[in-house]
Amino acid sequence: MVYYLRDLNVMLGRSLKHIFRSMDTIITVTIMPISFMLLFVYVFGGAIQTGTERYINYLLPGILLIAIASGIAYVSYRLFLDKQRGIFERFHSMPIAKSTVLWGHVMTSMVSNSISVVVILLVALIMGFRSSTGILAWLGVAGILGMFTVALTWVAVVAGLSAKSVDGASAFSYSIIFLPFISSAFVPTDTMPKAVRIFAENQPVTAIVDAIRNLLSNQPIGDNIYIAIVWCLAITIIAFGFAMRIYKKI
Repeated sequence: MVYYLRDLNVMLGRSLKHIFRSMDTIITVTIMPISFMLLFVYVFGGAIQTGTERYINYLLPGILLIAIASGIAYVSYRLFLDKQRGIFERFHSMPIAKSTVLWGHVMTSMVSNSISVVVILLVALIMGFRSSTGILAWLGVAGILGMFTVALTWVAVVAGLSAKSVDGASAFSYSIIFLPFISSAFVPTDTMPKAVRIFAENQPVTAIVDAIRNLLSNQPIGDNIYIAIVWCLAITIIAFGFAMRIYKKI
């Protein structure tokens, strides 16, 4: 375990250096969600009825998920470059735990997406977001966002390891970014046509958004938090299994 943690620390440090040497990646990731937040609050917000006093309070959870979905695209991009340049072969020739190479990218994704989330929260506060919830609820929100980040990052690992081109490595993230738009992130699902509503109410983003929204507004969380956790765990386990299977063949 000591050697594994040492190897993991080295791989994490390597990936973090890539991030902090090109901070424009984090800036790029935050620009689009903030733009969506400005657009929906100040342009569409007056026409959308959500039953909340501040539309920014309703909107914020979905914006945070979009930011995370945008950020994980860089994980698949960096993994693809490592594969293309033969970095994995070099690591495999060294006496290190092989899985730490992938976990280094996953943990780096956690760090970079945490920075993006904090920046977006600060902008939301400037725009009028307010929450009177306690520290435990905030920890719950952080936990759900963390699980969501890990789940999507392992999906990104699968994409990066199996992609045939740079464009293919990051293109998958567009479909994930689109999911919050067909959920309760921007409008209540009961305003949607029946077919769309059925899909929206039974996909993972809606449960995750509702759980975060209820935590931030001091509302009963109901079953949403458990459904959100199950979705995140299921996606993580399945994606992790596929990622390790592909990685062993490289």
